[in-house]
Amino acid sequence: MSDIVDQINDVHREVGSRRVGEPEEEARTVLLRRTYDAAVEDVWDACTTKERISRWFLPVSGDLKPGGHYQLEGNAGGEILECEPPGLLKVTWLFGDDDPDFGEVEVRLTPDSEERTVFELKHAAVVPDEVWEHFGPGAVGLVWDLSALGLHLHLLGDPVGDLAAWRESDEAREFMTRSSEAWGTAYQTSGAPADVAAAAVHNTTAFYAPPREDDAG
Repeated sequence: MSDIVDQINDVHREVGSRRVGEPEEEARTVLLRRTYDAAVEDVWDACTTKERISRWFLPVSGDLKPGGHYQLEGNAGGEILECEPPGLLKVTWLFGDDDPDFGEVEVRLTPDSEERTVFELKHAAVVPDEVWEHFGPGAVGLVWDLSALGLHLHLLGDPVGDLAAWRESDEAREFMTRSSEAWGTAYQTSGAPADVAAAAVHNTTAFYAPPREDDAG
């Protein structure tokens, strides 16, 4: 497999919980941490500039400043709670105004050297028990792994291209399978029983990279 799949090993993953929202509710959290070979100002610009966000993540609209609101095309939107360049971005993460499952995403950037940046993303979300019991952290963690990969390629000047087409490739399916397994390991490390973590890995992998018809038999 290519260096793209090897990117799985460059990410540190944690699973936890905390209180969010008003009134406060118990939320599940996933955390990713990795280092990019780019200056902190470049990584910050890639994460906060509309034109650059659309090149590695999704098209975004809105007033991208503290107190403003954003909307990712066909995905989440919310309010920009904190924005402290070039180190902290915190937003609410909602799928429509009537979304009952409150969420927050926080990105922290820390210079490791003049040309290297530690990127940390924490997603806290109020998740229905039946969803968490079925998928565990992999359902959201896998998507953020793909996003972290997209940012890596963007910073290298080597974008994936047509993401929808790429996700059907053998390379992408292997990446998603390994991501699901890595989140299963993080889930078990957080205290989940081995059989619960294994079931979550199975369900997450089956959702994102189901067997192809020509793989049968």
